[in-house]
Amino acid sequence: MNYLLVGLGNIGPEYELTRHNIGFLVLDALIKKCNSTENFTLERHAYVSKIKHKGKTLILVKPTTFMNLSGKALNYWLKEEKINLENMLVITDDIALPFGKIRMRPKGSAGGHNGLAHIQEILETDLYNRFRIGIGSDFAKGRQAQFVLSRFNEEETKDLPLLLDKCADGILTFCNLGIEKAMNSVNK
Repeated sequence: MNYLLVGLGNIGPEYELTRHNIGFLVLDALIKKCNSTENFTLERHAYVSKIKHKGKTLILVKPTTFMNLSGKALNYWLKEEKINLENMLVITDDIALPFGKIRMRPKGSAGGHNGLAHIQEILETDLYNRFRIGIGSDFAKGRQAQFVLSRFNEEETKDLPLLLDKCADGILTFCNLGIEKAMNSVNK
């Protein structure tokens, strides 16, 4: 069985370790967690890596379309790999959650997130699995864009490896046991 794991973020060194790129960071942690030697290669609309885990193929996708057009890459790889929607997981940042808090859901609104809004527009549904990772909301009114595109502070940077490892575990639970069991595990 194949799974499509789409980490949202922006390409380019200036975005590398920013809050908005936590989806990319989680996919990097997942490769490490699975002891895979696979690297991401530039393919159509995305950097892609395929890893094996417990008899399953995990297709990891980092869109190159930038956050606001994430649906374009996601839709292409969903069709290209013939993945059922229930076997897809979108990994993204969420300012509505405090830093380090994680939530997995089988559906929901875009919640003001431009990447999720574009995905929902392209898929014409909000019935897809998403894994939201809290990045906090420590910004002044009108400064949301600057905040999500900023780097993690010193304290967060220290806690990031443990958070990313926890997220990788959550993704593997999703792939091995399904969304309900993964939600029970992750949403504590």
